[in-house]
Amino acid sequence: MNDQLIAALVAEIEPALRGRTLGKVWLSARAALVLDFRLRDERYLLVAAEPNDPRLYLVRCTVRELERQALAPDPFVLALRKHLGGATVLAVTKDEDERVVRFHFAARDVVGAEHRATLIAQLTGRAANLLLLDEAGRVVAALRPPRGAGQEIGAHYQPPPPGARTALSAQPFTRGAHATLSEAADAYYRRLEADRAFAARAGALDARLRRETERREKLRQNLERDLAAHGRADEHKRAGDLLLANIATAVRDGARVRLTDYYAEGAPTIELEIDEHATLQAEAARRFTRYAKARRAAQEIGARLAGLQAELDALATARAELERVVSARDADALDALAAQLDKRAGRRGATAQGGRKGKARAHGATKEAGKAAEQEKTARRYLSSDGYEMLVGRGARENDQLTFRIARPHDLWLHAADYPGSHVIVRNPRRAEIPHRTVVEAAQLAANYSQAKRDAKVAVNYTQRKFVAKPKGAAPGLVRMANFRTMLVEPRESGERV
Repeated sequence: MNDQLIAALVAEIEPALRGRTLGKVWLSARAALVLDFRLRDERYLLVAAEPNDPRLYLVRCTVRELERQALAPDPFVLALRKHLGGATVLAVTKDEDERVVRFHFAARDVVGAEHRATLIAQLTGRAANLLLLDEAGRVVAALRPPRGAGQEIGAHYQPPPPGARTALSAQPFTRGAHATLSEAADAYYRRLEADRAFAARAGALDARLRRETERREKLRQNLERDLAAHGRADEHKRAGDLLLANIATAVRDGARVRLTDYYAEGAPTIELEIDEHATLQAEAARRFTRYAKARRAAQEIGARLAGLQAELDALATARAELERVVSARDADALDALAAQLDKRAGRRGATAQGGRKGKARAHGATKEAGKAAEQEKTARRYLSSDGYEMLVGRGARENDQLTFRIARPHDLWLHAADYPGSHVIVRNPRRAEIPHRTVVEAAQLAANYSQAKRDAKVAVNYTQRKFVAKPKGAAPGLVRMANFRTMLVEPRESGERV
């Protein structure tokens, strides 16, 4: 918002707020507040100190919507409730030639004595902030970390210097056909938020499609290398037949043997390299074994390559569809495409799980099949951006099963600090160092599946599973850690759900 637009909004807002008392305060985003001045038409003041879009205007919504969307109150919100709860608005002013709006309050302390306080809305781009001043003009609290002279806690307030501000931009919207400028602002920023949300969802979906494509391309390369390593089945069989056919006539010279190729025109003499310590019969048996393996590999890997190519074709189609959806700005089609991919991922997960169980039964590995079934029942499954499997417990008893029956000693174990929540396991079968990005994504899952999920930042403890123990007689889900580290993360559902 530029200087002229802020001035016009203040002129519109000031008569509505003057003489009103401050009621509830909600933290609607990390740097945005909604304040209730008990206006009769369900209008509330929105003040945002977001560096990209600092703004203030009246919004029309319900208390239920505000309560549902609000974040947990931070220290600044608690300071406003303490110092300005029930305070009366004396005036709303704008500093001349500054994008600084002041809300002047008269409040009473616990003994009934009246005092003055000021809420500063500093709408200056990258230096945007909300600050609470006491009667002497000193900074009492700030929404964002204050920086610079006149901005620190305890200092006498001064607007940020010109060098710390974002340059003024053109007026982003006009009143147009709206009844008020606040309605025009609300409509503009709702459209802007919807556009950004659409772009974010489309970007996330594009990144997901790229990751899935890259994984399948890498898998295809690995399968093709495996197939090549097995060699051609018919060549192994031909060599075995020739070795048996030349038992009496073959000429050996260390690791090389000369044979008559009865299957080629003219029966030429050829050379084969063999184990110099093996008999011709043993070498023939080895070639026939390789023939059997190569034939099975050609069948199995060929089928997997065909299925993989079908998946790559489907992903290419999905990426083309995403380009069309983004070009058309079709939010409904974007939702449908995401749902289609989720459904396809669910089918792949069920098929892969069934294939693993069938293979385990075929080889008599009933213990592993039972363990896989237990894992599927007790844990949510995610794949990190680096391809690591992340398991999330569903309850206290299931947490114990996940931690002490499914997890291995070198797997990574995570849990929200000081809050009840799910145990999270990152599988580490190779016992290698887990990438930091995967650790962060697992920590975000642990925060998201805890009672602190509504907080902006959550502390998460993490360690190797071998350092987690169950105290004797402890309640389900309760554990003790011998050695751990802690990180702060934003609660969110990270990785790909499978």
